[in-house]
Amino acid sequence: MPKVITSYVKGVDYVSEKFGRLCMYSVFIMIGTLLLGALTRNVLNYPLSWTVEMAQFTMTAYYFLGGAYSMQTDDHVRMDLIYDRCSEKTKAKIDLVTSFILMFYLVCLLIGSISSTVYAIEYGQRKFSQWNPSMIPIKVIMVFGISLMILQTISMFFKDLAKVKGKPIS
Repeated sequence: MPKVITSYVKGVDYVSEKFGRLCMYSVFIMIGTLLLGALTRNVLNYPLSWTVEMAQFTMTAYYFLGGAYSMQTDDHVRMDLIYDRCSEKTKAKIDLVTSFILMFYLVCLLIGSISSTVYAIEYGQRKFSQWNPSMIPIKVIMVFGISLMILQTISMFFKDLAKVKGKPIS
C-alpha cells in the first residue's frame, strides 16, 4: 500500500482509538448522573428534572463517539452464520463489498444529521421538557461521530484491500 494510505489508516485509527477510549469513561458520568437523580429523589425527596435527560444525552454521545472505535476493534454486531467459517482473505473480500453498503448508510446519516444540526442552530431548537436543554451540542456530537465512522470505514476498506492483496497494514 502507498505510504499516504498507510499514514491515513494509522492516523484515523489513532483518532478513533483516543475518542473511543475517552468515551468509555462517559459511562461513569451517566451512572453518576442517574445515581444523583435517584439519591435526590429517594433520599432527599428533591427530584432533579434534568438527570434522566442528561443521562440520555451522555449515552447518545457514547454511542456516536464510540462507534468508530467499535468498528476498529471489530466489536460491532455481525451475522456470523457464514462469515465466521471463512478464511481471513475471504472475510476481507466480503468486508470490501459491505464497506460500500455501510458507506452509503453512513453518508445518508451524515446528510440527515447535518440538516438536523443546521435546523437546531437556525431555530435554537430545544428539547420540549421541564429542563428544556438546547439540542445543538448533541447534534454537533452526532455529526462529528458519524464523520469519524465514515473515516474509519474508509480506513477499514484500505485494511481489507491490503489483506486481499496479501500485504496487511499493521
